[in-house]
Amino acid sequence: MTPRLFDYYRSSASYRVRIALNLKGIAYESVPVNLLEGAQKEPAYREVNPQGLVPLLEVDGLRIPQSLAIIAYLDATRPEPPLLPSDPADAAHVRSMALTVACDIHPLNNQRVLKYLTGPLGQDEAEKNRWIARWITEGFAALEAMAAPRAGRFLLGDTPTLADLCLVPQMYNARRFHVPLDDFPLLTRVDAEAAANEAFAAAHPDRVAPAA
Repeated sequence: MTPRLFDYYRSSASYRVRIALNLKGIAYESVPVNLLEGAQKEPAYREVNPQGLVPLLEVDGLRIPQSLAIIAYLDATRPEPPLLPSDPADAAHVRSMALTVACDIHPLNNQRVLKYLTGPLGQDEAEKNRWIARWITEGFAALEAMAAPRAGRFLLGDTPTLADLCLVPQMYNARRFHVPLDDFPLLTRVDAEAAANEAFAAAHPDRVAPAA
């Protein structure tokens, strides 16, 4: 049965999973969940994913939420190409970089947090954008330094890993919110390298956006 990805085109977490599926050559059906219209809160979707979040992947008779859990499952069951190095030290380094994005940057800037800032907390658009820029800039500064000693074409060496799957969607977000990237030449270079890879390019929100 063809895997089904419950997806929102601008979701960073969904974007990571689309890249992983593409890199591994896994055909899948996209099931759009429009976060702006609140589709994730509808009872029918809550039955599929009690968290009411995206992504969720239906695969092998399972329903797997959370992007890093999905990618770990795909890497374990469809191991080529691997997204984590076989060397434990290298794998720990990749996980550390991936989690810098997935745990320390992205959650502070996701839609739920931003809506709370501009809703109950009463912050205006300018303050929201300062909030976004602060956490992306702080996280990217750490990631640039972490990657520098061992980076190649990608964040570790010359092949994509889980860390790159997390970086690329966050770079998209940074540009979307006009966060300056001049201080992050390594991250910018890796992002450009990824953009030349069709598996990454085909997962870009502009390529998967619903028709107007």
